[in-house]
Amino acid sequence: MDTPLSLSAETRATAGLILLTIVTIESGGLLLLRVLRGRHPMTAFQQAFARAGHAHAGVLVTLALVCQILADAAELSGWLAIFARNGIWVAAILMSAGFFLSSAGRGVNAPNRLIVLVYAGAVSLAVGVVSLGIGLLTT
Repeated sequence: MDTPLSLSAETRATAGLILLTIVTIESGGLLLLRVLRGRHPMTAFQQAFARAGHAHAGVLVTLALVCQILADAAELSGWLAIFARNGIWVAAILMSAGFFLSSAGRGVNAPNRLIVLVYAGAVSLAVGVVSLGIGLLTT
């Protein structure tokens, strides 16, 4: 018989924080509902970026939760563990913030310089998944 799943203190703490971020994702969803109902005017560009920011946040937060358990299973340590545990949830924050903040303002039709956050998030995501992948393959 298999033993019950036991989570490390790092996973419990990080997963708890990640779960609390879902409230901010919900607020993004409420904004999208206001836009779709015509109560919050946005350009087509802003609507596309709001959808992208909301979708990236939801998907990456879910992936980050799963990866916390995988990091425990791989028994990672050192820098590899830090990158594997944190890269994906940091990417969720950076990418969604990049989409929302780079399209903020009235009548905006092109991203501002804060689009760099999307690229930083992509790097964080890559570092996180590669670190976890290497850790899983080498343990």
